[in-house]
Amino acid sequence: MAVPEAVGLVDLALKAVAAYERPELASRLQQAKTRLADPAVRVLIVGEFKQGKSQLVNALVNATVCPVDDDIATAVPTLVRFGEDTTVTLVREDSGAERAERTPVPLEQLAGYVSEGGNPGNRAGLTRAEVTLPRKLLQSGLVLVDTPGVGGLGSAHGAATMSALPTADAVLLVSDASQEYTAPEIEFLQAARKLCPNVGCVVTKTDLYPHWRRIVELDEGHLRDARIDAELLPVSSALRLHAARTQDLDLIAESGFQELVGFLLRKVVSRSDDLDRRSAGQDVLVTCQALESKMRAELVSQNDPVRAGDLARELESARGRVEGLRQRSARWQTTLNDGVADLIADIEYDLRDRLRAVSRDAEQLLEDADPADIWDQFAEWFHKQVSHAVAQNFVWTTERARWLAEQVGDHFAEAVDVQLPELRISGGAVAGKVDALEMPVGEKFGIGQTLFVGARGGYGGMLMLGLASTVAGFALLNPLSVGAGLLFGAKTVRDEKKRLVQRRQQEAKNAVRRHIDEATFQVGKDSRDNLRQIQRELRDHFTTVADELSESLKGSVAAAQTAVKDDAERQKRVADLEAELKRVEGLAERARALTAAVPA
Repeated sequence: MAVPEAVGLVDLALKAVAAYERPELASRLQQAKTRLADPAVRVLIVGEFKQGKSQLVNALVNATVCPVDDDIATAVPTLVRFGEDTTVTLVREDSGAERAERTPVPLEQLAGYVSEGGNPGNRAGLTRAEVTLPRKLLQSGLVLVDTPGVGGLGSAHGAATMSALPTADAVLLVSDASQEYTAPEIEFLQAARKLCPNVGCVVTKTDLYPHWRRIVELDEGHLRDARIDAELLPVSSALRLHAARTQDLDLIAESGFQELVGFLLRKVVSRSDDLDRRSAGQDVLVTCQALESKMRAELVSQNDPVRAGDLARELESARGRVEGLRQRSARWQTTLNDGVADLIADIEYDLRDRLRAVSRDAEQLLEDADPADIWDQFAEWFHKQVSHAVAQNFVWTTERARWLAEQVGDHFAEAVDVQLPELRISGGAVAGKVDALEMPVGEKFGIGQTLFVGARGGYGGMLMLGLASTVAGFALLNPLSVGAGLLFGAKTVRDEKKRLVQRRQQEAKNAVRRHIDEATFQVGKDSRDNLRQIQRELRDHFTTVADELSESLKGSVAAAQTAVKDDAERQKRVADLEAELKRVEGLAERARALTAAVPA
């Protein structure tokens, strides 16, 4: 449920702009109302494979929604949100379709669609599964997202998870108590903090590992060394579920879930409410300033007709400056267009540079070994490196895009208090878009092939030395010619094996290059599309800001030029204006109070 005082304040401001006939100010408030109407607070549950993410979600909602088993791994993200009834909906989004395909299924069939066992490699092409549950914890708007295994920035699903972080309100990194944090997990946390406002760390399975307290101490040390400010929460999902069944309050406390739920409500849901209060208060305050400017200009003209002319000229000059902001040649337009062009070039170069480095390392590995012997390990390593490069490129794209928005906003800073738009940036997720690296099909060199090649080389060697030895009076078949045949046959087999290895190496290198080209093409296209979308969002946002400011000053100029000759009518108008200003100031004071209530 959205913050009631913020919703009420925005509704009151909408009534005010309607009463004062300022429709150009309603757009900002309508957007604020739409934003407040969506109470969802998205929390991504991320981590390596088999760390207890799905069981953690089940324990939080006290229901078996996410499949859990030693042999089951999550293949499709599962969203768990509040609903009056328990429902499961499979969502399939196609880039060519206008609407997503939504298919209801029974809860007991969910595991067959979201797990690797029932849907290996997500061959069903599902985007996500959505589950609704009537749970008090979820009623506050909390949405839990169980994601496939991350494995740090470089896993098969790492890039996809990274692309979801900017749209999330919080992220929980899940790692079990069997070992301390790995380097990929620390690297993932460092990147996540740049993209998401709230990051928490959950250590699971404390009931299975007696040394979990030592692991927590080591993890805290790793977080300090990496300068990551994140709360560490040890929990036991098994204890929580058992305690819920038996209503054992001591076990509930021992499970650690009270602290975890407190973190979600205190640091995530409350901060989301604070953001709603701050943004709604800011929007209403800007609206009040626009309303006051026109009223004050007219009030000055009514109280001091001599001063009205000077005020009108000052406002006209200000309006001229704002009109300049609306022109296509305005500096902010130039900053935006040049900034996006530079950003596209820099991001493409960065992506190509990272992937070329991966390609060089991959080719060196293939040069030093037979691809047939190392292919499984190589393919896993290679995919991780590609995903790592894509994810790092996406992190840099997000940071640069936000920096560009601030640069454009600086052009408006002198004229109006600008609130930057929420940039919805989706990452280039390689998994699912680029075909997996496959081992090239080479020639088979079995026993029969070995015997045939050896016999062919041995025959040539035996014949050559046998003919030469006949000059000395020996028979064609003699120990010397037979030995030479064996040597030549063995050498021919070795040469053939070497040739086949070199051929496999070359074919594997070509497969790597094709995969890199495909990844560069696909992710580069995604990056360009994202940045163009960002350009349109910023252009539309700041154009709206300039239009609002221009219309406000236009009304102020007209009000300043108003001069009522009749003294009685002038006094009545002054009294009306003062009363209206008092009402608008009261609305502005409520907006300031709402914003001030948000902790710094």
